[in-house]
Amino acid sequence: MTPLALFGAAAVSAMLLFYALEARAPFFVLAFAAACLASSAYGFMQGAWPFGVVELIWSGVALRRWLERRGTSTG
Repeated sequence: MTPLALFGAAAVSAMLLFYALEARAPFFVLAFAAACLASSAYGFMQGAWPFGVVELIWSGVALRRWLERRGTSTG
């Protein structure tokens, strides 16, 4: 497995983990946004630019959700 493939697998795995934990605290929403950015970078580096664009958009959506949730949660 190439280093790029390992990076991609780690990024997508982090997305899955943080998405599953989002209800626990706003931090996990922010972590999901960061994992989406990593996944987007992987997509662009791998040459799958549509994947990179979609993941970049997901990162923005998650960042907006984090901004909305951080003031309404005690976690």
